[in-house]
Amino acid sequence: MDEGLRKVLDRLETMCSKREYCRKDILAKALKLVEGDQSAAGELLDSLVENRYVDDGRYAGAFAREKAQLDGWGPLKIRYALRAKGIEPALIDDALGTIDSEVSVQRLDKLLQAKARSLEGDPQKKLKLIKFALSRGYEYDQVRDYISLY
Repeated sequence: MDEGLRKVLDRLETMCSKREYCRKDILAKALKLVEGDQSAAGELLDSLVENRYVDDGRYAGAFAREKAQLDGWGPLKIRYALRAKGIEPALIDDALGTIDSEVSVQRLDKLLQAKARSLEGDPQKKLKLIKFALSRGYEYDQVRDYISLY
């Protein structure tokens, strides 16, 4: 590896040590840093994966936990977002398995309570609550049980 490529690798390693990245994201960053040289970017990505700076399984787990706990995303929205990042389906399933289902249900309940308060007096309240929960990535079967409470 030449000196210029080594500097780019050091920069990417520093980035990866500060937060998680998936292969697709880091490849895009590498391509930008090496001005579109596919082979150099591939070599950089291979080095990062080999040295465990980039791990799609670790990224998927961190992403799923963060989105579920902090942003209130449901499993469907998380699955689609990870799929868009190019994560393998088996890794997505493993990542979704790390989410505590009780916490997810509690989060859905809190989100729906807050939204229901903002829709007080609206004749289409139930429809809007359903659309809101579905847009957050929760399954209709989960949402249906809660909507009857509002």
